[in-house]
Amino acid sequence: MSLLSWFLPKERNFYRMLQNQADKTLEGMKALQEFVKDNSVEHAEAVKRLEEEADDIRASLVHNLNDTFITPIDREDIYSLSRSIDDIIDYAKKTCVEMEVYKIQSTEHIVQMVDVLTYATEQIAYAISNLERDPRVAAQRAMNAKRCENQVEYIYHRALAKLFETTDTIQILKHREIYRHLSNSADEVDQAANIIQDITVKII
Repeated sequence: MSLLSWFLPKERNFYRMLQNQADKTLEGMKALQEFVKDNSVEHAEAVKRLEEEADDIRASLVHNLNDTFITPIDREDIYSLSRSIDDIIDYAKKTCVEMEVYKIQSTEHIVQMVDVLTYATEQIAYAISNLERDPRVAAQRAMNAKRCENQVEYIYHRALAKLFETTDTIQILKHREIYRHLSNSADEVDQAANIIQDITVKII
């Protein structure tokens, strides 16, 4: 690649790349939502497959980002937003894998947290879809996602309180790990929403 070609703007739509990643992550969260309802192998495999596909999309985005001089929004924001979206589905996969390994059946709290996380991820995807054409709508969707993080934390603490009513230490440790993964996923939703809001402030 010549020096001149590196400096020239390239036809790479980072808004679309982020949208593709967010959409794939939402697919993964919906698969997790189905998994925690029936604990089926089919839905577990879907979560794992979609997480890998989301990883591929992120890898392509990062490759293009490293190979592009001019970006529509700050390259650090693109990278950080992509990373947070990736972490959302990473924790979803960890939840699924460890529920299988530890032979944990879903609890009402797991189902509730995943339902809220799925809605929150949907709000992140909607926010990204509006980043370019309507940043104000994007900011509102991001705020909706941030509210979901508080809901997940509330359910998380209720789940821990219920868990510590038992005396089975092994089960306490197993379930606490699952709850933590879902809480961590909510933290990444909040981080993604913060980055989206930062971007909208810069482009409005």
